[in-house]
Amino acid sequence: MTAESQQAAGMTGMAVDGDAGAGHAPHGHAGDGRIKLAVGAIGVVFGDIGTSPLYAFRETFAGHHSIDADRLHIYGVLSLVFWSMMLVVTFKYVLTIMKADNKGEGGSLALLALISRSSGEARWTWPIVLLGVFATALFYGDSMITPAMSVLSATEGLSYVNEGFEPYIVPIALAILIGIFALQSRGTAKVGALFGPIMLAYFLMLAVLGVTHIVDHPSIILHTINPINALKFFYYDGFTAFIALGAVVLAVTGAEALYADMGHFGRAPIGLSWLCFVLPALMLNYMGQGAMVLEADLGQRLGLIQDPFFLMMPEGWRIPVVMLAIAATIIASQAVISGAFSLTQQAIQLGFIPRLRVEHTSASAAGQIYIPVVNWFLMTMVIILVLFFGSSSNLAAAYGIAVTGAMFIDTCLMCVVLFMLWKWPAWKAVPLLVLFFVVDIAYFAANLIKVPDGGWVPLAIGLSIFTMLTTWSRGRKLMQQRMAEGAMPIPVFVKSAADSATRVPGTAVFMTSTADGVPHALLHNLKHNKVLHERIILLTVKIADVPFVKEENSCLLEDLGKGFHRLVLNYGFMQPVDVPAALKRVTSCGGEFRMIETSFFLSRQTLIAASKPGMPIWREKLFAWMLRNSESAMEYFRLPTNRVVELGSQVAI
Repeated sequence: MTAESQQAAGMTGMAVDGDAGAGHAPHGHAGDGRIKLAVGAIGVVFGDIGTSPLYAFRETFAGHHSIDADRLHIYGVLSLVFWSMMLVVTFKYVLTIMKADNKGEGGSLALLALISRSSGEARWTWPIVLLGVFATALFYGDSMITPAMSVLSATEGLSYVNEGFEPYIVPIALAILIGIFALQSRGTAKVGALFGPIMLAYFLMLAVLGVTHIVDHPSIILHTINPINALKFFYYDGFTAFIALGAVVLAVTGAEALYADMGHFGRAPIGLSWLCFVLPALMLNYMGQGAMVLEADLGQRLGLIQDPFFLMMPEGWRIPVVMLAIAATIIASQAVISGAFSLTQQAIQLGFIPRLRVEHTSASAAGQIYIPVVNWFLMTMVIILVLFFGSSSNLAAAYGIAVTGAMFIDTCLMCVVLFMLWKWPAWKAVPLLVLFFVVDIAYFAANLIKVPDGGWVPLAIGLSIFTMLTTWSRGRKLMQQRMAEGAMPIPVFVKSAADSATRVPGTAVFMTSTADGVPHALLHNLKHNKVLHERIILLTVKIADVPFVKEENSCLLEDLGKGFHRLVLNYGFMQPVDVPAALKRVTSCGGEFRMIETSFFLSRQTLIAASKPGMPIWREKLFAWMLRNSESAMEYFRLPTNRVVELGSQVAI
């Protein structure tokens, strides 16, 4: 809980504490069966990792750093894929990190909020905050590359249906991607029901395709699960094996989505669907690709390894398999885009991104949102990536570095959780962390080799977004500090102004970002209009570092005397802010609120450079630009447009 929240909680003795969301079940699914949730998770959570067989095995052998498709390398790569899935996805995320939920929610920002709440104002937390913010920035880079990579790789399968499609692969992929982004504003409530069955059929198809080739080479199963084959690969071909890790990691991209989407389905259903269905289907397909190549003649292997996924299917299956693969990549893209919307909403609530227009696309599901600016920005970047790289093989050079960077940061955050939150002894935590760090560092280092070939793209995107996130957070703090300096104490103002100014009928709500001092809008209104309303509400909206705040803890009221009231509205970082709806629930400060008799006063700040700037000038200009282009407080707080008065002021930072 932030210091401001603690201070606000003290007004009425009501606390927005760590139990504000206690027992919070996956949203809207408390009574649903675990099996139903597991099926839903297959449709949403595993789209990214589920489409990796389309390109991961191919890129390991025929990518920018190709290796020979012989028994040593195929057995070694399959063993690396299997143990990567076990170590990274199963042990790290499903069995360990997903236990570190913030009242049911997962993801880097939710974990960061959990750590911040537990550590208070400890000095060592600022590097942790920066790591969490950088992981968020990397996710945006990943959310641009994933749709481009997955849809383009599936669309390339059309060339195996008919060679005449070859010149139209990129235009078809672009048309599909533009269609995905164009439909975002309509929401996913109607088509979302199809996600589960389509992905079930897709994973069953992966398993069946794999089994049809494994029966020709059944010993490949034992060679895959035998870790000695992975060690042999490193022993006989050390540097080549290290480079291969940069492509093998493509098999586990999407693992972080399990954690980020935990709030929608719960840890147990996600773990159940992964262990009992998704993992076996993926590994059967990878082993099938390897078995097909091994059973082919040496002369055929070079051709097969160029695209083993589409070449492993019988000729009569090609059209349905390609169509199902395209549908799966569309679903995977949809999940990533929706994840970007959800992450952006969290970042806005936690103060890392300016206010943006957030549209709710479902009247029943609060989590289904649409953010136009994010949608069109992602679409523009995805189109640029497709046109710039031209093929999924070229895109693979840029894919992976953002994911491995985020995975490494998750492990760093996990250190804090194990030692500071869970209080694990060193003998228990250190071996686990060493294992995770060795794997993460190996994968991240292997992907750094991709930087000249395209890996710089997600890094550049991540650094740009990180700069914007930290600039906004720092600028907001400086602006609040400057506005708080010299602010008149509320009790002094009430005593001096209440009786001297003319009182007029009605209610005035003055929005203020802090619970201390007199709002600038109130001072300006009194200075210029020389009147005060009969009932004055000093309203502060607080975002707690829990996903959801109980309704009984959402409104904190303090009577300041002489018609003045301090009202604090508390929201979780996953909850939409609706001030008029919240005011309807408040009846203990002079009767109910009637919008026709209520005026909302907002203060709009114009930034000017201080004699000693709190940030470099270029960052001040960036912050000023972000402030100018942020959504107005009127729209963000859902205030009635005909009841709002904006008063300007200048702030030097």
